[in-house]
Amino acid sequence: MALPTKKGTKSRRGNRRSHIHSQPRALLTCPKCKKPVLPHRACGFCGTYRGREVIDITFSRNKEKAKQERKERAKQEQKAAEEASEKNIVT
Repeated sequence: MALPTKKGTKSRRGNRRSHIHSQPRALLTCPKCKKPVLPHRACGFCGTYRGREVIDITFSRNKEKAKQERKERAKQEQKAAEEASEKNIVT
């Protein structure tokens, strides 16, 4: 197996690797809500693509809101159960 006869400098190594880097993501602005969007993708905030609504965002938002409400209700029920168990221990 061949070995290099001289040590390569950091400068040469850097020049050789100069094209190996990541490109920044190309972002466009949504024409409806002016939020940044990846090209050829529907806007995640307003659900439009090329001027048409393709995602029903209200359904998604209602779904997330319902999930949060269920979590809060479960926390309240857990607190109530803990308080009830403390009352039983005290008496």
